[in-house]
Amino acid sequence: MMKIISFVQFQMKIKFLHIPIICIKITIVYFVLFIALSSCSETGTENSTKISDKLFEVPLGFPNVNFPDDNPYNPVKAELGRRLFYERRLSKDNLLPSCSHCMKQSNAFADCSPVSLGYGGDPETRNTMSLANVAYRKSLFWDGRGKRIEQPAYRSLFLPYILNGDTNEIEQKLKADPIYPELFRKAFGENAEPKAYLIAKAIATFVRTLISGNSAYDKYIRGNKTAMTQSQIRGMKLFFSEKTNCSKCHIGFLFTDEKFHNTAVVTHYFDRGRYYITNNFQDLGKFITPTLRNVEVNPPYMHNGELNTLEEVIEHYNRGGRLFINKDTLIRALNLTYQEKVDLINFLKALTDWEFINNPKFGKPSNMK
Repeated sequence: MMKIISFVQFQMKIKFLHIPIICIKITIVYFVLFIALSSCSETGTENSTKISDKLFEVPLGFPNVNFPDDNPYNPVKAELGRRLFYERRLSKDNLLPSCSHCMKQSNAFADCSPVSLGYGGDPETRNTMSLANVAYRKSLFWDGRGKRIEQPAYRSLFLPYILNGDTNEIEQKLKADPIYPELFRKAFGENAEPKAYLIAKAIATFVRTLISGNSAYDKYIRGNKTAMTQSQIRGMKLFFSEKTNCSKCHIGFLFTDEKFHNTAVVTHYFDRGRYYITNNFQDLGKFITPTLRNVEVNPPYMHNGELNTLEEVIEHYNRGGRLFINKDTLIRALNLTYQEKVDLINFLKALTDWEFINNPKFGKPSNMK
């Protein structure tokens, strides 16, 4: 590896060698150009340096997105991922629009069904969680079994109840397309071609750009005191109070502690939740705390989509949930007044980021069928 010397050291070295002053000036110019060009290295290959803090903007107060070392960010790859996110040819018989069939932008990249329907109308087992801000999550899915976005992006291609595709056929369809081969070369390097694992990497890169953080609440805490209504402000204070303890679990800029709780939604063991991953009886019926960002636009709620409206959710917690052996100790009767319920719901609506939901750079490309 080349050793980088300081500019002062460089001056001292050439002075010691008694190089003529005109040569020194020319050499200095080339040295500066070399450093400048080195700092602007090519980012369109898999070996590029992590540059998320330079080319990928996040909302004020949000940390930078950490892209994996083996799948660094570049804008061409993200744009390729966006096309693939909406691409019908990733599914068998070109039947479904890839990821977007159950993760819709209008719903903050979630679904508005109790459970999503995949290829042939086959249902999945749980409600679809929003992809907004998933780049920051340590665990994926309701039971926390996932760790990298690339994994479900790849498996969804061939799982029978999702896209039911054949990776070899998918690759051949994209290779025959007039656009995709060049996009893959620009995104992954001159020798790259459409491959299933690269499809997953591109989709994962796009998904990591789905950052939502400009709701009325965000504007309010950044200083715009007219961004929220009086009812929403009252609801915010109630949300963060000891009376409700909502913020014990829905905490931080993601509004989730990323821990697993039994919120007493059901009284049976049809879905054992986190227990499937840990085999620990204490995890029976526990599911990860979902984000509350954009919760207004992605009903129904809970892991099974059992609660249809925000009113039902608030009433569930107000009465202290149902009886269940592993019910979280935080779940208790709240005895809220009618106005307090209204204020809480209005605060939850203040977490909706309409700019994110309507942002055309996250939508289906205009030149796609």
